[in-house]
Amino acid sequence: MNEKQISSIIKLSETLNYRAAAEELFVSQPALTYQIQAAEEELGFAIFNHTGKKTSLTPAGEQFCSTLRLLQRQYRRAVEDGQNFSSKYSDNITIGLPFRSAFRYLPEAMQEFMTKEPSISITPVFGINVMERYLQGQCDILFGFAQDLNQLSETITYPFYESRIYVILRKDDPLADNNILKAEDLQNRELMVGGGSPKPLYNAQQSVLDLPGVHSFNSPDHDTTLVNTAAGKGIALSLGMLNDGSDDFAWIPFDTDEKLSCVLCKHTNDKRKSVTSFIRILMEIRKKHEKELW
Repeated sequence: MNEKQISSIIKLSETLNYRAAAEELFVSQPALTYQIQAAEEELGFAIFNHTGKKTSLTPAGEQFCSTLRLLQRQYRRAVEDGQNFSSKYSDNITIGLPFRSAFRYLPEAMQEFMTKEPSISITPVFGINVMERYLQGQCDILFGFAQDLNQLSETITYPFYESRIYVILRKDDPLADNNILKAEDLQNRELMVGGGSPKPLYNAQQSVLDLPGVHSFNSPDHDTTLVNTAAGKGIALSLGMLNDGSDDFAWIPFDTDEKLSCVLCKHTNDKRKSVTSFIRILMEIRKKHEKELW
């Protein structure tokens, strides 16, 4: 199908009225009818039902239009990204991170790099699927945990930082004024835990849960944990890398040797000097902020 057919199908699925859809598309009603019929013949199934003057989506049409709208948005974004890229940049480096706070000084590193290489774009990609995208060649640099990335083949790995463990508290909590907290300090408190905690965090949580008087309840993700903490439902242990730098909570270091090793990696066959240069800048920025919370 062409862009005209896609736009015609989506607009008619929204209005379910040929006249209204044709007006919004600035085409004649016969032209719209032709685009719809040509698309249905090509696809091999009916998208719309026509009963008298009433138009409705067939079950297949409902499913098809739902997916088609998503594809149209992706297509338009791809065109816009391509237009922006071609007008200003000669190359692009993509870095994948699971979440923004994993390296909240990324904007600083991007700014420094772009002053040296103004014709090269840096594109951050966030989400839990960034490793899959890296393995598919869609990310040039990947941030992640050493335990997951050190075994990747055809990959060069760079040690980045050690993420320590902290106690998250409301700022008016009696424990919030401490410089460091031990497991015993958390006795008789409600501790939030999650099933997907990395091993270092899990071990730290267990050191608290093994104490008498400590109660626990499940919190499925970090955002829920923060909301529950703000509501006074409990406290939590968390990796410093999840701290986004806001001033809403007290993050107090937890007395433990447990840490999570974080690394950067790039593809072995990527010989671009610009990629190595950007990794070097990331490392320098990390060293600059070494004493800050992680």
